[in-house]
Amino acid sequence: MRLIYNLGIRAMTLGIQLGSLKSAKLAQMVRGRNNLLLELSRFRKDADGPLVWIHVASLGEYEQAKPVIKAFKKSRPDWLVCVSFFSPSGYENVINKPQPFVDFITYLPFDSQLKAEEFVETLKPKAVFFVKYDLWYHHLAAVKRRNIPLFLIAAALRTDQVYFAWYGSFFSQMLLTFDHIFTQNQETADLLDKIGYSEWTVAGDPRYDNVEAIRLSPKSFPEINDGIQKRVFVAGSVWQEDMDLLIPYINSHSDYQYVIAPHDIRSPDIEVWEKAINKPVIRHSQLTENTHSQAWEVMIIDNIGMLSSLYQYARIAYVGGAFGKGLHNILEGLAFRIPVIFGWLKNKSKFPEWEISQSYGCGFAVRDAHSFSEIMDTMEDETAYKQACESAERLLQDNLGSAKKIMDKVDTFITTL
Repeated sequence: MRLIYNLGIRAMTLGIQLGSLKSAKLAQMVRGRNNLLLELSRFRKDADGPLVWIHVASLGEYEQAKPVIKAFKKSRPDWLVCVSFFSPSGYENVINKPQPFVDFITYLPFDSQLKAEEFVETLKPKAVFFVKYDLWYHHLAAVKRRNIPLFLIAAALRTDQVYFAWYGSFFSQMLLTFDHIFTQNQETADLLDKIGYSEWTVAGDPRYDNVEAIRLSPKSFPEINDGIQKRVFVAGSVWQEDMDLLIPYINSHSDYQYVIAPHDIRSPDIEVWEKAINKPVIRHSQLTENTHSQAWEVMIIDNIGMLSSLYQYARIAYVGGAFGKGLHNILEGLAFRIPVIFGWLKNKSKFPEWEISQSYGCGFAVRDAHSFSEIMDTMEDETAYKQACESAERLLQDNLGSAKKIMDKVDTFITTL
């Protein structure tokens, strides 16, 4: 199976390199890994203290890691923190913004024994965290050969994953290399038990800690706030399928001001939305000092980095992606203790918060424009609205503290390092 794995990695690498000739995203993946070890060795030459390495697949996993990174850095301020990304959608979004608890950001080399050995030997970490389930055999093996404490955090495993398939013993062995695994839920812990792994702790999802930190210190947008004269509805990370639900409601209801944050700010669909909405639409980039204090009816957010704090203005939020590539982070909206609406998911197991939020009574799944309108009408009842807000409060309070649980256990492994 290891031979098949290595052949698969080579095929994947070749496919990415060939695809980079036509795909900008794949080109970023290839270009970002050029001179990777040279940049890493320069960093370690200038900063040779103890280091913790955290690997994440993309931006969503980084959001899960951030509370743990912060807790680790506060516990050991003399340690360096290196974060590696596999995907450019994570790396490119993070590299050009201040990351106060991170000392170095890099791509992860494509997984081969030679590259993994070079990477780990150059980085020289004293502790290593992988996040969720982006696991790479040779990198894990390189860490294990050096007896470096190795942790998996925010693990959310499912029965349909390769680790639990009849042919998956090679992959399940990767899970067994970890010194300790911190799971999001008991279901994941039960799956680990079935493959003979008992060094687990149910610590929950660190994203709750992350969104709570954003709620307590949100970014301020006076250019938006100064123009608010009604209740605000925020639609976050939306695609065309989501706007098919929202536009009829926007056109027929003038008791809200609407903030729309597209998932892709360069999408040509935005022009289609502007034409389909029968109210004045302004893009955030079109705001000037002269328009800050003027009321706006529909605003499209055409830059990145704002969405998680935009929910502070919302009475109700909608989060997109469920009808397409995947539900965006509904916890960002729920953190502000408001009801959040989202689409109906086919594969619910990948997004446990979809069902959890509904069970609490603060998340609402809709199938079409009619059911969306029905939920909006229900939220006009102040008693129902207050109950949804209180449910969001309970959800957050019941799930905060994951980072502390993780660090309390990690401390027992690395106190002598």
